[in-house]
Amino acid sequence: MQNDKVGSIIRKARLAHNMTQKQLADKMDISDKAISKWECGAGKPDICLILELSNVLGIDVRELLKVYEKS
Repeated sequence: MQNDKVGSIIRKARLAHNMTQKQLADKMDISDKAISKWECGAGKPDICLILELSNVLGIDVRELLKVYEKS
């Protein structure tokens, strides 16, 4: 499932930056529940959040966009 893949990417990058879900959520002005849903594969970030998410996590935006291309 593509949601699991994007969730894994987000979780791995977040942990590499020693951030909690709450810290990531605060940086993006969204709820920590949204981060949890993404990481658990229950959903994925809206496409309009991808650039900000990649910047905050320091990952290549193309890595996240690949998931949307396959959806």
